[in-house]
Amino acid sequence: MDATRLEWLSATDAARAIAAGAISSEQLVEACLARIRASEPEVQAWHFLDPEHALAQARTRDLDRSEGRPCGSLHGVPVGIKDIIDTADMPTEDGTVLHAGRMPVRDAAVVAMLRAAGAVLIGKTVTTECATYTPGKTRNPHNPAHTPGGSSSGSAAAVAAGMVPLALGSQTNGSVIRPAAFCGVYGFKPTHGLIPRSGIMKLSRALDHVGVFARTLEDVALACEQLAGYDPADPDTLPRARPPFVQTLSQEPPLPPLLGFVKGPVWDRAAPETREAFDELVGALGDRVEEVELPGSAANALAWHQTIMEAEMAANLDLEWEKGRDRLSESLRRQLARGREIAALDYQKALARIPMLNEAFGDVYARYNAILTPAAPGTAPQGLEATGDPAFCTLWTLCGMPAISLPLMRGANGLPLGAQLVGPRGGDARLLRDARWLMAQVESG
Repeated sequence: MDATRLEWLSATDAARAIAAGAISSEQLVEACLARIRASEPEVQAWHFLDPEHALAQARTRDLDRSEGRPCGSLHGVPVGIKDIIDTADMPTEDGTVLHAGRMPVRDAAVVAMLRAAGAVLIGKTVTTECATYTPGKTRNPHNPAHTPGGSSSGSAAAVAAGMVPLALGSQTNGSVIRPAAFCGVYGFKPTHGLIPRSGIMKLSRALDHVGVFARTLEDVALACEQLAGYDPADPDTLPRARPPFVQTLSQEPPLPPLLGFVKGPVWDRAAPETREAFDELVGALGDRVEEVELPGSAANALAWHQTIMEAEMAANLDLEWEKGRDRLSESLRRQLARGREIAALDYQKALARIPMLNEAFGDVYARYNAILTPAAPGTAPQGLEATGDPAFCTLWTLCGMPAISLPLMRGANGLPLGAQLVGPRGGDARLLRDARWLMAQVESG
């Protein structure tokens, strides 16, 4: 094993190597920290980083292994945590000056799960302001003049830059899929309620999802198998068997998947090269893809999503509005002001559309294994004043369907151009298997 390239190991390979004694967690974490030291001045993915604390965790993991204590599936593997996810041993400041110096008293449920799996929490990654639209300091690792996307900016960039093999993010609109597409990594948003959200800054109960960034599908499966579960503190989780992500991903599909290509109500926002790229991709897949028209109600999804998101944000950020609105960005103030004016009837009507939309998609998923659609209008926009348009993610987030961004293509400027696969609610593990099939088709072609 090349000890000079440990930072580029996948989480799956790293966990195996540590378990076998081929490398130590301390060696791996030091390699990642060295990569951070080299790349962070340009990428700026981290909000909080304490190298000595990270190394101390790694040494503890190595000691556990050497003394024969049980080791979890991520034993000794470094993971980045978006800075809206509570960590009892590190600050969580939510991308806003209003929460500067905030030290949680306990871990978020997903952090506790990672620790139970033996992961090393290497630090907190940059989020946009309150996980909304105002960018943080992070830059795209492929070209620092371009946005990395948001709001999980630091998590996507850190994985893409080789700083960590895994990172956690969140999505309320397009905050996992879009930055994954812009940074050229896998970004997975599971079915709503599959991964618990307790201990994470709440924007919208109806729309908030925890997401995972990785450089391989195997790593996405490994992380999700550890993170999926019931949490009584999150009312949208359910006591149910954990999906066998790793096993399902390793299997061949019983039949080659049939994909439904969806342009959707925002196709007019797609860049010309995105349209050309998807024409080529659909053509290359031959009889394994068919263009699909969405149910007519999907055309209203963006408006329903905005109503729900802004009404719930206004309620959940009421204290920030009352105590410090003058210290919030103009963008966030506008969102919260609109949310405070939404009528209860309009909010309830929008909420009621979610199950109706999912029911309308029943016929689509009766024929197609997954939906193929762009992850974003194009490659990462130039400039750092905004994080890009999330419109190609909105419908799927509203429906709570699992979605994954795949690093399939590149634009004329050399930046990643992402594709998105979307599956039916509860079909998370099968969606990853379909994604693996699609990646293999493109790579073999």
